[in-house]
Amino acid sequence: MMLLGSIALPICILRCRGRDIENMRIVRAVCWHVKYFLGVRYQVSGLEHLQTEGPYVILCNHQSTLDILGMMEILPDRCTPIARKEVIYVGTVGLISWIGGVVFINRKKTSDAKSVMADVAKTMLKDQIRVWVFPEGTRNQKGDLLPFKKGAFHLAVQAQVSQLYSLYCIVILNH
Repeated sequence: MMLLGSIALPICILRCRGRDIENMRIVRAVCWHVKYFLGVRYQVSGLEHLQTEGPYVILCNHQSTLDILGMMEILPDRCTPIARKEVIYVGTVGLISWIGGVVFINRKKTSDAKSVMADVAKTMLKDQIRVWVFPEGTRNQKGDLLPFKKGAFHLAVQAQVSQLYSLYCIVILNH
């Protein structure tokens, strides 16, 4: 992932000249081919619903870091993920995430997280942005779902979106 970030970073800087959600198209294009090298297949249900216009919220389970590659496979245009603030410090991955418009929240400070989500809701309406949320709040490697955090649902209400999509992604390793 660090190598991919190093490849995508200069392209994003030259093309969009800074932090822009349109950079996620470049990140998606660079990451899309990695599944072949890793022997990973994805099984996703609910994908047919993501072809609609306007702002909406996507909820997806989070089992491993491979989910990020799956997300890149199906990420709609003008869609940005929400990630924990610590991701920004993960070398080129953090930098390419920031350049791609990823929204970072501080899970340890509820008031900060709520403030960021309120700003995201306004941006969703103003710029017709879609937001990808892992509502469990962390990776869950047990195969079942953890209890959902409320932030994604508050975001949908604040942004007055009429569409909330739920995807369930299963990573299948070919060995």
